[in-house]
Amino acid sequence: MKKSIGARTLPLPAPVWVVGTYDAEGKANAMTASWAGICCSKPPCIAVSLRKATYSYGNIVARQAFTISVPGAQHVKTADYLGIASGRTVDKFARAGLTPVASDLVDAPYVKEFPVVMECKVLHTIEIGLHTQFIGEILDIKVEAAMLAPTGYPDVEKLGIFVFMDGYRRVGAYLGKPFSIGKES
Repeated sequence: MKKSIGARTLPLPAPVWVVGTYDAEGKANAMTASWAGICCSKPPCIAVSLRKATYSYGNIVARQAFTISVPGAQHVKTADYLGIASGRTVDKFARAGLTPVASDLVDAPYVKEFPVVMECKVLHTIEIGLHTQFIGEILDIKVEAAMLAPTGYPDVEKLGIFVFMDGYRRVGAYLGKPFSIGKES
């Protein structure tokens, strides 16, 4: 029997992504966000929801661009820090020992040390309530070559991707081929 736990956010699981932006002076900023995900396949888009109070919010509105850098498990403490500190008061890249790299396609930086990067231009901005959702068209995805599987897709185990639930948890075991395993039922 299911028990009601009320209306609230319940990420099961949520990605741990780092949003890269530039401020008005061109200073690189990075913020961890988990209210995010794929929202369209054609054109390829992701959505990230931020509170107006965040420094990154204003940067995205001004530049109409952002990047998503995906950290591996070895950067879990760094990713957590990027979600705690504010770019208004500290240079988070410098403090975290990370390297900002200018995107090739959008007006936003990404994290050099993280193995996957998505470069996004803002297509839509939706006011929801406490959060504003930015829908970004993915113009390019960059993946460290050593992290690619023979299929050409990123190798999840090599990447060491982790997610947010009741804490941070690493993504692991391969369960089956999508759009195929269900045919065995």
